[in-house]
Amino acid sequence: MTSRLVALCFDANDPLLLARFWAGVLGREPADDPDDGITLLPSDDTGFRIRFRPTEEKKTGPNQMHFDLTSTSLEDQQRTVARSLELGAQHIDVGQLPEEGHVVLADPEGNEFCVVEAGNNFLADCGFIGALSCDGSQEVGYFWSAALGWPLVWDQDEETAIQSPHGGSKIAWGGPPVAPKTGKNRLYFDLAPPPHGDQQAEVDRLVSLGATRIDIDRPEAGWVAMADPDGNEFCVLTSR
Repeated sequence: MTSRLVALCFDANDPLLLARFWAGVLGREPADDPDDGITLLPSDDTGFRIRFRPTEEKKTGPNQMHFDLTSTSLEDQQRTVARSLELGAQHIDVGQLPEEGHVVLADPEGNEFCVVEAGNNFLADCGFIGALSCDGSQEVGYFWSAALGWPLVWDQDEETAIQSPHGGSKIAWGGPPVAPKTGKNRLYFDLAPPPHGDQQAEVDRLVSLGATRIDIDRPEAGWVAMADPDGNEFCVLTSR
């Protein structure tokens, strides 16, 4: 049995503002979160929750992870870009080339995301959130495949990608060079043990796969903070 991906979390200076933005872009409704913050529920059984948790920390440097949103046509891509801009996004330059077909934007707190052109074979049949594209090593792709029990669907030239056996968004890592971390990641995963599983046993299993425990002095929080082999933070919640 393996961990379950419960949610992708955003650390947000204004969680309500950011939740409303992404609700508008993704067509989801905000809901109160029993853990904390605000949650956008998945639109189908292949999706994951998106949580927005309050933080006082300001964004420093590019995020390690970003959304790649898909398009069915040029007009569809233009509609997504226009809707995002109306909701508070802005165009940004991350070194993309003029001939590249994707559009790079940032949400109201500067979190980068891409609106990918139609006809991208890698993201075919992955849904509107085609991928969570990450800066990361081949080793970390192997770690997350084992942690979640999601098979590798790409493993070439040290680039890796995994996808749930049920389909949905891919998680992809671009391989070296991996940019150095500039602080705690603003986007990170919440995991849970298998149904009726034991949190400590799952933490021990993840450690055996290459994760490390961090913030071990807060057992009252109900979750265990960990880091993957590249040092990216994630949380293991109690079983639910």
